[in-house]
Amino acid sequence: MERWSIAVNKEAFKFSSAHFLIFPDGSAERLHGHNYRVSVALYGELSRFGLVLDFNRMKPLVKKICKRLNEQWLIPGEHAVLTHSLRADGVVEVRYLDRYYAAPQEDVTILPINNTSVENLSAWFGRTLLEEIHAQFPDVTVEEMTVSVEETAGQRAQYHYSAQA
Repeated sequence: MERWSIAVNKEAFKFSSAHFLIFPDGSAERLHGHNYRVSVALYGELSRFGLVLDFNRMKPLVKKICKRLNEQWLIPGEHAVLTHSLRADGVVEVRYLDRYYAAPQEDVTILPINNTSVENLSAWFGRTLLEEIHAQFPDVTVEEMTVSVEETAGQRAQYHYSAQA
């Protein structure tokens, strides 16, 4: 069996974001930030042009998603206890137990995840990237994809997608 893949890991595939992780016992980290780095491996069918997907078409998709997260405070929109609301003056209020935060709406990204763990960030990033690939390149067949998100040197999580059930 033969397989083909491309992998991209560029200096520009990064985003700096703030977050706090909520642990199973209900305790939470202090609000802090990371300089996240992203890499992607994509397995697919080889086109009649000899490409899985042109690197020059793949790289802007990854950069676009990184840009969405860059210099943002990441909020888990599906956490069971954490709440968020938008005030009339454009400020997002976030409450978790006895904590209260407020930030301008343009500085906050609410993600459809239950915690801002690097595992959840890699899954959200991978699913978003897959949607972009399908929307922009309907002729590309993605068999598998791995997205790695590194929150600090040597500490990363990976999301793996497979078209096989």
